[in-house]
Amino acid sequence: MLQVDEKRDLLRAALRGAHPVRAVGAHDGLTAKIVAEAGFEAVWVSSFELSASHGLPDASLLTMTQYLDAAEDVDAVIDLPVIADCDTGFGGPLNVSYLMQRYARRHIAAVCIEDKMFPKINSFAEAAQDLLSAEEFALKIKAGKEVLDGDGPLLIARTEALISGSGVDEALDRGHAYAAAGADVVLVHSKSKRPDEVLEFGARWDLDVPLAAVPTTYSQVTEATLREAGYGLVIYANHSLRAAVRGVREVLDRLTHAGRAADVESRISPMAEIFALQGMPARFSATP
Repeated sequence: MLQVDEKRDLLRAALRGAHPVRAVGAHDGLTAKIVAEAGFEAVWVSSFELSASHGLPDASLLTMTQYLDAAEDVDAVIDLPVIADCDTGFGGPLNVSYLMQRYARRHIAAVCIEDKMFPKINSFAEAAQDLLSAEEFALKIKAGKEVLDGDGPLLIARTEALISGSGVDEALDRGHAYAAAGADVVLVHSKSKRPDEVLEFGARWDLDVPLAAVPTTYSQVTEATLREAGYGLVIYANHSLRAAVRGVREVLDRLTHAGRAADVESRISPMAEIFALQGMPARFSATP
C-alpha cells in the first residue's frame, strides 16, 4: 500500500496533469474498492453520502470522529488518494487546526472545508445558504496550513458563493483570499444546470492554484471542457450512493412482488464477487 506522503504527493502532481483527477464519492471501504476498480484516480469521502448512510440529513449532525473514522476505513483498503469532505471544519480556526492534525495522523491525502456557516445544510437543499465572511474563512485556512508547517494533508478551500447566489465576482474574490491564506486547491461549487458560471470562474482565475469542480447539476459538461477551463479536479460527489439507492429499490420492489429470490438473481452480484471485493482468500470462495 502507498504511504500517506506518496498519496498526497501523487494527488498534488496529478492536479496539474493534462487530464483532470477524477474523484468519486464513497462513504465506506467496499464502495471505495469499486471506485478503484473502475479506474478513477481518487476517492471523495462525501459528507452527503456519509450522512445518508446513517439515514440522516446532510446538516452537520455527525461528529468529526465519525467523519474521521469513515475516511480512515476508506484509506485503509485502497491505494488511491482519499479526499475527506469535512463540511465547515467543525468550528473555527482552532477546530480546523485540530482537524488537520487528526487527519494527518490518519494518513488522509486531502481535506476539504467550505465557507458556509455552521451548521451547514446541503448545497442542493431549498434553504438559505449563509456564508462566513471571506476574512473569517481565510483565518480557518491559514490555521489549518500553519499547524503542520505546510505538511500533512492538502487543504481544499471550497467556496459556496455561487450556491448562495453571490455571483462569480464574489466567488473569485473569495478564491483569491483563500489561496492567499494557503489553500492548496480552490473548489468552486454551483447548483446551476449549466456550467457557464463555473467555466467563467475558471477562465478568469489567474493564480497558480489548482481548481476543483463538482458537476452534479451541470452534468452535461465534459471532463475535457473542465480541464480546458483550468480545473484539475473533477468530483463525482454522490453518484455511487444514488446508484446504490436506485439499485436496491428496484431489486426489493421486484422481490416483494415476485415472492421468490430467483426473480432477482440476475440483478444482484453473486457472493463470489463480494468475496473478491472483501479480499476473501480463494479457498473460501463461494458458489452463489
